[in-house]
Amino acid sequence: MHNFIPPSRFFPYLTWTDIAAIPDKENVVIIQPVGAIEQHGPHLPIIVDSAIGMGVLGKALEKLDATVPAFAMPSLYYGKSNEHWHFPGTITLSTETLSAILMEVGDSLYRAGFRKLVLMNSHGGQPQVMQMVARDLHIKHSDFMVFPLFTWRVPHITKELLTPKEAQLGMHAGDAETSILLALLPEQVKMERAIAEYPPEQPEGSLLTPEGKLPFAWATRDLSKSGVIGDATTATREKGLQILESVADGWVMAIKDIYAFRQPQPSSLSILF
Repeated sequence: MHNFIPPSRFFPYLTWTDIAAIPDKENVVIIQPVGAIEQHGPHLPIIVDSAIGMGVLGKALEKLDATVPAFAMPSLYYGKSNEHWHFPGTITLSTETLSAILMEVGDSLYRAGFRKLVLMNSHGGQPQVMQMVARDLHIKHSDFMVFPLFTWRVPHITKELLTPKEAQLGMHAGDAETSILLALLPEQVKMERAIAEYPPEQPEGSLLTPEGKLPFAWATRDLSKSGVIGDATTATREKGLQILESVADGWVMAIKDIYAFRQPQPSSLSILF
């Protein structure tokens, strides 16, 4: 049931009495992986995002010092994936449903005495949902510290292993995701079907991009016929192992930082209006 997660770090393996007896519960780091079940081209299984989240988190928890209390929740496999729903097999929740699930998970953990929750999101189509839920949970429970983090935003070396074009334009089912799946679930990757497909170029001088500071709304079929946005043909297991280790190292750093984090307190100095 724990998949890639070390059994001693898997929250559902605890009993209620184990949980009640956890010391310094306010600083225990609870990590809720949030993935997706969605198309990733003709060569990758639809579990990619969920597998990457659990694989990275499992490796990070293996590396984490035993003195840092941190537990993984079971992955929430379904996410908001409607940009991919024109491709068979994609399962999507609405923004409202995903938000409600995460709010109620957060409420349950708060009720149990925990005060630090990481929403570890591995799907590029829903970071804004994580951010809104995190804010709403903190507003609802003022001493609840919630961290809406994207799996790929910790320090890591992945872009150093990619071509400049892939590092700039690869968005989905390309080199990085295919390589890390070759490290995590090699038997589920069909490299003989791997292709390269990049999104149509925008007019020269345009400030607008599918992702970035000035984005436009898009569905995957607007950008790709195959569902791939990037170059999967250059992926290797060796590269994937490097990526996995590097991203996991970044997560070790992040978990330690969250464990040491204390809620900010405004200055006690008088404010003049």
